[in-house]
Amino acid sequence: MDILVIGGGGREHAIVWALSKSPKAGKIYCAPGNAGIAQLAECVPVAVGEFEKLKSFALEKEVGLVVVGPDDPLADGIVDVFEEAGIPVFGPRKNAAEIEGSKTFMKDLLRKYNIPTAAYEKFDDFDQALAYLRSRQAPIVIKADGLAAGKGVTVARTLEEAEQALRDIMETKVFGEAGSRVVIEEFLEGQEMSILAFVDGETVKPMSAAQDHKPVFDGDLGPNTGGMGTYSPLPHIPASVIEEAVEKIIKPTAKAMVAEGRPFRGVLFAGLMITPDGKPKTIEFNARFGDPETQVVLPRLKTDLLEVFLAAVNGNLDELELEWSEEAAVCVILASGGYPASYPKGLAIAGLEADDDSSIVFHAGTSRGSGGEWLTNGGRVLGVVGLGADIAAARAKAYERAERISFEGKHFRTDIAAKALL
Repeated sequence: MDILVIGGGGREHAIVWALSKSPKAGKIYCAPGNAGIAQLAECVPVAVGEFEKLKSFALEKEVGLVVVGPDDPLADGIVDVFEEAGIPVFGPRKNAAEIEGSKTFMKDLLRKYNIPTAAYEKFDDFDQALAYLRSRQAPIVIKADGLAAGKGVTVARTLEEAEQALRDIMETKVFGEAGSRVVIEEFLEGQEMSILAFVDGETVKPMSAAQDHKPVFDGDLGPNTGGMGTYSPLPHIPASVIEEAVEKIIKPTAKAMVAEGRPFRGVLFAGLMITPDGKPKTIEFNARFGDPETQVVLPRLKTDLLEVFLAAVNGNLDELELEWSEEAAVCVILASGGYPASYPKGLAIAGLEADDDSSIVFHAGTSRGSGGEWLTNGGRVLGVVGLGADIAAARAKAYERAERISFEGKHFRTDIAAKALL
């Protein structure tokens, strides 16, 4: 079966990598892909937002399955376009992808169905939002309602910081129309956890839990990024807490979406906070694979990923059981100098030798020069994944390989997965 994967980052590289291992996979295309993905798939120079071109390509090549990676095309209805053309596609329709596309929709859904989340209020008027903010205490969380490339959230430690974030979102419009509305949310203390789940209506098949590191610097300091590293599994978090998150948050949310006439099919990604009392609460939902969570979850999935996608698309996900490796995985993101603000591109990368049984490098922002040399082409350049018998072994392998890769301005966090070793 020929497959088209839509997207061009580290997440899509991991998806293509996993699909390439399926005996049922034929030729794999990726649009637009990146230089690393080009080692496994034929990259197609079509942007993720060019729905008609993507549809025409899929029809021309008679692909048997389309897999959509990024959030923006899902929120804009790309799945509906493929379904209307009779092309099998893995991902949620537009009305289901709104669970990520609008934080207001998501929070209202959770409130309606009594699913644990932080207390909040929503505003589309700046003055009303500011007045409410001034009636609260810091720390407090300010969120742009719409999609903002993972950067539309400010955890403000002071009210001055919160006011500035509110002005940036609603007045300066740093996130464009995504900031036309805001959610002002109670600050939750505790430990974050990510659970991705394959979902087909009310059928939920959770993946192994992971933990992301959003802030750019060690010790969770600095501005939020798209993610600076992840690890899986989470040996320091009780299995009972993970099970509670699945049973009281993810499954009820999938059921609520069906009740709302928005059945979800694809990957439902719960960003969770484990509060000091040991109870999980919802921070956010995403409507797709996480990045860089995917880079540590898929290498641990023993079940054929293509089989999982097809089961969800065909409506028989309930008949499939997922199998997981006992190995641990740790991903360290190598970022360009200046990220998450402005950064240069086109810098030479050295040290990209072939993967082995204990490490994988997923490309997020790379290109090839005229002489075939590797070049930087994004803020998050590479995701270096170490595999091992436990988190300590996987972490050591990830950092060992990360040190061997070099480019001007390279920076990375040195404390990824450290919480699991305390």
